[in-house]
Amino acid sequence: MKKRSLMLGTAILLLVSLVLAACGGGSGDDSKGADGKKKTDFIGIATGGTGGTYYPLGGTFAKIIQDETGIKSSASTSGASAENMASIKDGKTEIAFTQTDIASYASEGTQMFKDNKVENARGIATLYPETIQIVTTKKSGIKSVEDLKGKVVSVGEAGSGTLLNAEQILEVYGMKLDDLEARNLSFDDSTTGIQDGTIDAAFITSGTPTGAVEGLAATQDITIVPVSTDKAKELIEKYPYYAEDKIPSGTYSKVDEEITTVAVLAMLVTSADIDEDVIYDVTKAIFENTDDIKHAKGKLISAENGLKGMGIELHPGAKKYFDEKGISEE
Repeated sequence: MKKRSLMLGTAILLLVSLVLAACGGGSGDDSKGADGKKKTDFIGIATGGTGGTYYPLGGTFAKIIQDETGIKSSASTSGASAENMASIKDGKTEIAFTQTDIASYASEGTQMFKDNKVENARGIATLYPETIQIVTTKKSGIKSVEDLKGKVVSVGEAGSGTLLNAEQILEVYGMKLDDLEARNLSFDDSTTGIQDGTIDAAFITSGTPTGAVEGLAATQDITIVPVSTDKAKELIEKYPYYAEDKIPSGTYSKVDEEITTVAVLAMLVTSADIDEDVIYDVTKAIFENTDDIKHAKGKLISAENGLKGMGIELHPGAKKYFDEKGISEE
């Protein structure tokens, strides 16, 4: 009996050891790539809410990556930019969508990341512009950023990226929030306020056309206040995560001229810990298959624009791909 009990105990210990060994590797493979980084056998992509742009694009990217590289991949919903940067820091996801300005704040440990610096984030590519639109009505008489002085202006919700965009644009014009009667409103509340006359103008950072602005344009003759080219260049010199942008004529009802402005950009980030070959393959897969992106923003996604506004360090795997294409950071 003692011998049988000893053999049974040994067998149980062996079984437990095997189970623990099988569970200990997480979602990835413990083998190493050529650069000594841990290889990846699954890629999670953190996106945003189901009603936004990041989530459907993330699903498309996941399919492209899986089809082209053989690495299993899937997209998941999240709280978008700031939350996604924290997920990269904590190793909860392999790739994430964010905005270039938020990625820069996270990497530098500034603004909302003062106590939560993200040192391991690396850029894969920028994708499409999130345009800064300064919206007002023709009857307001506001035609320039300087004309906002003394006006009631929505500058974005407290703690938002839009609020920081507003502060930085005002800065290059020699102005501060104190020069306005600033209000912290959502996009929908901003355009409602313009419509009912409680505010004069609003800063809105969003891909164009923006639904809230389209709704306003359907009932009011609107004006989009330009950011002049020289001020745009000054802004980009100080804050390199911005890029020059234009709102085409006809984007909104009765806005018949092209508007010069600036944009931050939607981008993909990853962790410095991910193998160079994996990120090279991922980057190549996305940009060599942009025809498979059916979302409207797919028309704006190209390798040629993939480094514009890149405000953080590029991952070596992505750099290898862009180097092969002869594309460099501006």
